[in-house]
Amino acid sequence: MAYSSLNSSRWKATSAWAFSMVSLPRSSSDGGEFAHTTSIMEGEITIVSNPTVNVRLTNTISSFESMRRFNRGITIAELKGKLEMIVGASPSSMELELFSVSDIFLQKMDDNEALLGSYPVDDNCKIHVIDKSGQISEFTDVSKVEKFELPDDAYEKRTDSARSFMKKHGVGQFNEEEKAKKRAENAARREEEKAAADALSVGSRCKVQVPEQPTKLGTVMYVGTTDFKPGYWVGVKYDEPLGKHDGSVAGKRYFECENKYGGFVKPFSVTVGDFPEETYDLDEM
Repeated sequence: MAYSSLNSSRWKATSAWAFSMVSLPRSSSDGGEFAHTTSIMEGEITIVSNPTVNVRLTNTISSFESMRRFNRGITIAELKGKLEMIVGASPSSMELELFSVSDIFLQKMDDNEALLGSYPVDDNCKIHVIDKSGQISEFTDVSKVEKFELPDDAYEKRTDSARSFMKKHGVGQFNEEEKAKKRAENAARREEEKAAADALSVGSRCKVQVPEQPTKLGTVMYVGTTDFKPGYWVGVKYDEPLGKHDGSVAGKRYFECENKYGGFVKPFSVTVGDFPEETYDLDEM
């Protein structure tokens, strides 16, 4: 079926059936919008519809979605020319896909000579633009954005900066009273942690209880500070392969055990006591 544009609001199909589209205003009570009716008389189909349509636009160049209004009487080639100014892709590299209001794929819009109105395009349908050139939008490619960096000493001298405001009002890290309080709390916590560590001895059987982890039984293999994190740590060789390593962390060995049997926990998570290693007698199974 071939199509020809008669005017901005009428199309006619040259086939056994005559197809035309005309625009008629509704009554004033309908707000002056265009009516949408269909009638068949003596082999002629007449559809009265709005000559324009509002569609959602998406594309492969960016993640943005926009809404635009187009005349149903323009060709797909003309539509691509308008889309070039919106999405930044060349019409020659465009592929258009039509989706329903509920984002269900309907069909490709691949006939450049066809009219937009010849496709089942309704208000709030989506036209997805696929750019086959593979270009990256200059609005999303941040690698080309020149970065501005202000040296710390220059920023320190500014009187209109956030740092200057925080200093003036004693906010955040510049609140000396709050900083002193936190230093005292950290010092007290370190002393408590050290006391808990001093109460543990290498070779003791223990139970390890860490929040949101299963209870594990094992043997204390190391107590003290480490290079991988500050504070006091307890190295444990577990009875089962529930650990993370073989007693070495970041290339430094703290104790010996099989791989996946070793782990480090805070002293507060360790309880020493009479926790005999469980043995499984295969003859009884």
